Amino acid sequence: MELLPTIWFIAIAVLWTGYLFLEGFDLGVGMLMRLFARNNTERRVLLNTIGPVWDGNEVWLLTAGGATFAAFPLWYASLFSALYLPLLVVLVALIFRAVAFEYRGKVDSDSWRARWDWAIALGSFFAAFGVGAALALTTTGLPLNANGDREGGPFAWFSWYAVLGGLAVVCFSLLHALAFLALKTDGEVRHRARSWFVRFLPVLLLPLAGWAVSIQLLAGKPWTFAAVAAAVVAAAAAWFLARLGAEGRAFAALGAFLVLGSASIFGAVFPVVLPSTLSPEFNLTISNASSSDYTLGLMSIVAAVGLPLVIAYQAWTYWVFRRRVSAAHIPEAHSFLPAIAAKAFTTKG
Repeated sequence: MELLPTIWFIAIAVLWTGYLFLEGFDLGVGMLMRLFARNNTERRVLLNTIGPVWDGNEVWLLTAGGATFAAFPLWYASLFSALYLPLLVVLVALIFRAVAFEYRGKVDSDSWRARWDWAIALGSFFAAFGVGAALALTTTGLPLNANGDREGGPFAWFSWYAVLGGLAVVCFSLLHALAFLALKTDGEVRHRARSWFVRFLPVLLLPLAGWAVSIQLLAGKPWTFAAVAAAVVAAAAAWFLARLGAEGRAFAALGAFLVLGSASIFGAVFPVVLPSTLSPEFNLTISNASSSDYTLGLMSIVAAVGLPLVIAYQAWTYWVFRRRVSAAHIPEAHSFLPAIAAKAFTTKG
């Protein structure tokens, strides 16, 4: 097996897992703006938990996509062209979400805030669903011909695997957000988040567990089956620790569940990076989809220098903003726009 392509396959799997771990909880917090928070103060508590870190978390998505483009250009070309529409939806959803974060607090009006709250919630949902669908199809296959081009119309990618993957990431993000809120907040929000986490964990982990098990039935290896079993143990530990009130360890156990589940999925399909549902002969693998050894070697040097610095900086950011947030920390709402502009943007309700 080729060494450098194997290393970069593992690196890309790690980047996607890191994205799901970090961006997962802040996408989930965005969706919980309408599902969980009961008033404006609680919504502001939720926003303040992810305010310092959400844009840094999104860098992992760009890094995973960029690494795929540089290390496996054929994988990148086939995947992104075949999934042009769903990935466009993801991009638009992330834009709406980012704009909503910036504009929500500019006017002190319930109707104004409600519109942006829905933008955050829906943007988070569609971004999570689209990424999950794309990752699921990466592991289960697309209708690709011998040239790596998609066969069929613009919706040829749509399948029950895409729905399963989308639901897996959406549901995991919601659960991950509840664990994060129990860890990062205090007062009523903290206790309710922990209660919801314990209550809904078995249901919200089902789609991701179903995805992992489906991949094992298709192409599992002994060690990936063992990883699935270990992931189940980690999920049970997260539930038990949350019941005991050990929020930090419950959050870590849920993270272990994600890492083990992700390892089982990527490990099962290796060395295939993008299967073809038309014929196994058209599969893209680490051998026929990778860049040259020179390119991969140069990328490895750059990554060895740059990646530790990025991880250290992001870890420092989380350390600086490690304190819990509660309703007592939220100041009174006020408008940043002049009165005339505020009146133009709002309606009486």
